[in-house]
Order: sequence, then C-alpha cells, then structure tokens
Amino acid sequence: MIAAFLLALREGLEAALIVAVIATALRRSKNTRLLRYVWTGLGSAVLASLAVGGGLVAAGLSFEGRGEEIFEGAVMLLAAGVLTWALFWMQRYSKAHSHKLKGEAEALSLAGVGWGIFGLVFIAVFREGIETALFLIAASFSSSAAGVLGGGLLGIATAVMVGWLLYTGGLRLRVRVFFRAMSVVLILVAAGLFAHGIHELQEAAVIPVIIEHVWDVNAILNEKSVFGQLLNTLFGYNGNPSLIEVIGFFGYLLGVTFAVVRQMGKPRRARQDAAG
Repeated sequence: MIAAFLLALREGLEAALIVAVIATALRRSKNTRLLRYVWTGLGSAVLASLAVGGGLVAAGLSFEGRGEEIFEGAVMLLAAGVLTWALFWMQRYSKAHSHKLKGEAEALSLAGVGWGIFGLVFIAVFREGIETALFLIAASFSSSAAGVLGGGLLGIATAVMVGWLLYTGGLRLRVRVFFRAMSVVLILVAAGLFAHGIHELQEAAVIPVIIEHVWDVNAILNEKSVFGQLLNTLFGYNGNPSLIEVIGFFGYLLGVTFAVVRQMGKPRRARQDAAG
C-alpha cells in the first residue's frame, strides 16, 4: 500500500501541478471562461487512463503459467524503466517545462482557443495517468490488489488536494526540493521493481538463474512475514535472492543513484562557473 501511495502521489502531483499551472495562467490572463476546457480535459484524461489501465489488467488476467510470469516480469521491468525516466525528466526539465506550459496556456487563452487548452491538459495528464496505471499494476504483482488500490487512491486524493491548494494560493510548495526528496525513496522502489522483474523472468526460464540463492536470511527476516511483505512491496525484498537478482538490484541502485547525484550537481557547477 505504501509503495502504491508514493507512486500515485508522485505521478498525481505532477499532473496536479500541470493543471494548476495552466489554470493559473488562464485566471491571470482573465480568461476564466476557458477553465471549463481545463476540467473537461482533466476528466477525459482520467477516464482514458482508467480505460488503458483496465485493458492492461484484462491482458494480464488472460495469461497463465509461464505466460503470466513473462507478462509480470516485463511489466515490472517496463515500470522500473519508465520510473527511472520520470525521475531524470523531473530533475532536468521541471522548471523549464512549467514555464513552457504557462506560455502555451497564455498564448492559447489570448487566441481564445478552448480546444487547444483541452488538448494541452489532456495530453499532459493522460501521460501521467498511463504511468500511474503501469506502476500500480506492477506493484499489484507483489501486494494485494486491495492494498494497491487503496494506496493508489489515497495518493491521488492527496495529490488532488495539494494541487487545489496550489491553485487557490493556500499552499506554497518547493517543488524541486519535494521531488528530490521523493526521488531517494523511488530509486529504491524502482530498484525493487527491476530485481522483482528479473525474478519473474527467471521463474519463466527467460533469464538464467546461475546461482539460485546467494544467501538465505528468511530465518532472520522471512519475506512472507508482515514486515518482510512490506519490504517486498516497497523495495522488492527477497530473503533468498539469486545472483542475477542481487546484481540487478545493486547495479541499478548504484548506477541510477550516481547518475541522479551527478545531474543534481550540474546546476550548482553551472552557477559556480557563472560566478567565477
């Protein structure tokens, strides 16, 4: 449930920020009559995302045995890849993207192009919705469907509330700081998805096992215990992982962490060069 909450909160907040930026631009340009296109685009994107998510769930249910293991492994690896891309994208382009959206919204509002506003909102929110659906489906493979659904809904509700407060001016949020803090946790979540995807593909004999159990600490912390299941859901914990699972988890964790830290340091170095 916690992993689903964090994933849904991150994606939901990104969508809420996009909507808040566009709606605020319309309000400041005194074109509030076009706000209905914002809410229509938002609602349509949510419905379309639910339809695609439902299609993915239906596709997964149609598989059995080895096919199901391959499907689950592929979805987990895809989710890890998309989450990684989203982390880098937000770190690099969040501020510039916000200004670009605001400029496009203001230009469309001055031209009175309501359906342009609709399309801008729909495309931006639909992308976040698809990512959310993919992450929640991947999370459901290692947790109960009810827990994932509950955590996902809570995360989305929290994001909606934060977005509304930002729009009405009732809340100020240091967006960059927030997403950087969340990135630390989500890198671990993505590493767990990556390792769990490898595990599923090994079960399906797509990836070789080589060494089946590098260690076995289930006697100390059983992966089927309450705390073990929580760690499994959050970070893909496995009490007796294979060699490739271990390499995949730590290789991903170290590689992505290094890349993210390096990217965070670029703006600081740029400011220092400019000052020098």
